[in-house]
Amino acid sequence: MLVGLLIGEGHFGGDGRQPQVTLRMHVRHEALFHWLERVVPGSRLYGPYDHGGRHYYQWMVRGRVLVEQLLPLLEERLDAGLDGYAAERLEGMLARYAEPISRARARAAAIRRAAG
Repeated sequence: MLVGLLIGEGHFGGDGRQPQVTLRMHVRHEALFHWLERVVPGSRLYGPYDHGGRHYYQWMVRGRVLVEQLLPLLEERLDAGLDGYAAERLEGMLARYAEPISRARARAAAIRRAAG
């Protein structure tokens, strides 16, 4: 369900320094956003917002949570055979932010090795 939700409604981007996956939807989906917080611990929920007559929440995953939890799932499940357009968007984010992703993965591996 998570991958399907991100295919249909998610944004694969970043802030120029680090990658992030964002999902923005109407406040009527509040329960779904709280489910996302449980499924992806460490993700962040912002809002509710009211801009220009739009009422929405924004869920965001970045940093260590993105690299260690969400990216492995997306890289495993989201490919051109499932949804070409979404796969291209994910690949674009991975290419644009290859260096910070690589650094974060190296840090995570070092932490796992140190923990034994």
